Amino acid sequence: MNTRLINIFAVAAILSAASCSSCSKPAVPTPEPPQEIDRTAFAKGADISWVTEMESKGMKFYNAEGKERECTALMKEIGFNSIRLRVWVNPAEGWNGKEDVLAKAIRAQRLGMRIMIDFHFSDTWADPAHQTVPAAWADYDLEALVKATGDHTTEVLKLLKDYGVEVEWVQAGNETRTGMMWPLGSYSENGGKNYAALTNACYDAAKALYPDCKVIVHLDGGDNIYLYDRLFPVLNAAGGKYDIIGMSLYPCWWDDELGDFSTNWKDSVDKCLANISSVAASYGKDVMICEVGMPVSKPEAGKEMLTYLLEKTKALKVCKGVFYWEPEAPDGYNGGYGLGSFSSGAPTIALDPFKD
Repeated sequence: MNTRLINIFAVAAILSAASCSSCSKPAVPTPEPPQEIDRTAFAKGADISWVTEMESKGMKFYNAEGKERECTALMKEIGFNSIRLRVWVNPAEGWNGKEDVLAKAIRAQRLGMRIMIDFHFSDTWADPAHQTVPAAWADYDLEALVKATGDHTTEVLKLLKDYGVEVEWVQAGNETRTGMMWPLGSYSENGGKNYAALTNACYDAAKALYPDCKVIVHLDGGDNIYLYDRLFPVLNAAGGKYDIIGMSLYPCWWDDELGDFSTNWKDSVDKCLANISSVAASYGKDVMICEVGMPVSKPEAGKEMLTYLLEKTKALKVCKGVFYWEPEAPDGYNGGYGLGSFSSGAPTIALDPFKD
């Protein structure tokens, strides 16, 4: 078994300094005794990057018995073993900046959870429709942009390492189906060499600080093989370096005809499962589902889908884990997000499959 001893108490002294400038001092879970982490186990993860912002608004979290819990500790209680945290370069309100990420990473570290750091390389959301260069880098040429990418990766990861946080996975961009930091970082620019250079800057910086970490290139549309077979041949031909192919999978979206969320998830999930095997065979990489979500208003359907997805992905040796995106979010949070899995501050039955 490949395990690593965690010295949880080594980071206790810095908790009071580990919050973003615009939020109050974050809650910290009670530390557990030093323990070993099985890094060969299937990753059952949750991206809870919103949690400190939620706390600043007075939001609280409860387990099934109605007892108040710190959110990270609650994630572990309901079966998650891994936490994913996004990073923005210079966020307007501090959330998802490096200090905010440190505060959340320390909580996960102290609980003996595995940690993924998701670099957006933007000041705000990066996704298929938005890959905006950080404002401070807006006038950079490619050489300067590559350097800034490496420097930012180093700055964030060194901060985490200095405070005893063990990072297992580093995501080089978020949902980069057509590259990152447009226009220079588009996958179609310079035969993909620009995008590869930016990806490699993140890769090299991450490996310098965490030699054993796995670097992920993450795309949306896990049920759409076209996206993967379009990007990865270009990235590979241009010398792009990465260890894992990451996918997002959101199998149910709002249906205008129904006036509700669809619950017809199986076709999308089956396509994703086939795609996992396909990309692993084509590109020689392991795969992770870095984001998944189901309508919070349909917890029974969510439970059914996650039971099926976890069973099937665990059976695929090339799939190393599944991460639920912002499960702690209530219906309509942040302007309308409806794919969380909490109601009245507590997890719904949708998350029950992660207990197994």
